[in-house]
Amino acid sequence: MAKASESKRRGEAHAGLSKDELLRAYHDMVLIRRFEERAGQLYGMGLIGGFCHLYIGQEAVVVGMQMTLRPTDQVITSYRDHGHMLATGMEARGVMSELTGRATGYSHGKGGSMHMFSKERNFFGGHGIVGAQVSLGAGLAFSNWYRGNDSVAVAYFGEGASNQGQVFESLNLAALLKLPAIFVIENNRYGMGTSVERASASRDLSRNGSPWGIPGMQVDGMNVETVKAAGEIAVAHCRSGAGPYLLEMQTYRYRGHSMSDPAKYRSREEVEKVRSERDCIEQAKKRLLELGAVEEEIAGIDASVRKAVQEAAEFAQASPEPDAAELWTDVLVEG
Repeated sequence: MAKASESKRRGEAHAGLSKDELLRAYHDMVLIRRFEERAGQLYGMGLIGGFCHLYIGQEAVVVGMQMTLRPTDQVITSYRDHGHMLATGMEARGVMSELTGRATGYSHGKGGSMHMFSKERNFFGGHGIVGAQVSLGAGLAFSNWYRGNDSVAVAYFGEGASNQGQVFESLNLAALLKLPAIFVIENNRYGMGTSVERASASRDLSRNGSPWGIPGMQVDGMNVETVKAAGEIAVAHCRSGAGPYLLEMQTYRYRGHSMSDPAKYRSREEVEKVRSERDCIEQAKKRLLELGAVEEEIAGIDASVRKAVQEAAEFAQASPEPDAAELWTDVLVEG
């Protein structure tokens, strides 16, 4: 019994997705991958300014988690946020327009890569301050607890932020009040340029909530089926009123920390090994073929995604920049 419980805690036992579910997940992961690749190109062309943190490699985490949520649930994350926006249903053209600073963007061109929101999709940002979104995520969960609804708030953060003081304060409050909060650590192994082994004494970040009695699970974040199964456990726990849950998604980013990071702190062989053996999109494609999907069906998804991303890039570049008067909007709410 204990052995089975440990297997569940590590997210090893899971039920697979149906063919239709996996086709949808494959589409969403490919959309994020191609969108981010195009964003990287536009950044290199000087059409995206400021900071830009790409999500390439980590797509299975947010796609799998989003499959477990309802439209009324809230999502909040860090500066590596484009994938989360697309997974919640925000339109690619609106996200790309915001990245390029256009008036048609989700924050009217004023938020850029790290600070755009969608009230309609219950996406509460992108946040540039390391770990800040975790306490805000606890606040979102508090609002659900206060209103007595059964909505869940999901706060994503990286392993580099996992040792921030405000993270532990948020865990304490969430446990104390039994808030419906899911804390998702996207452990991509490197924070800025420092490996997790050099930054954290903990070798199992899923246990970081243990002092407050928060259950946790280590999950293969490169497998969308495993992510969804773990997410379902966490969501059910929160909706039942049992309090918060912590998930450590063991994932990997293929690009540098940001566009300005050459990532010389790791070898090319390490990156290629993950790409060839654990890539989330390739794993999903292989599984789809096992479930009876045909190559033409998968190729059709790839083609439609490429077209959508191209159209989003063209729409963004053709959109106007914000009027100077926009400097005075969205900065104050009258009481």
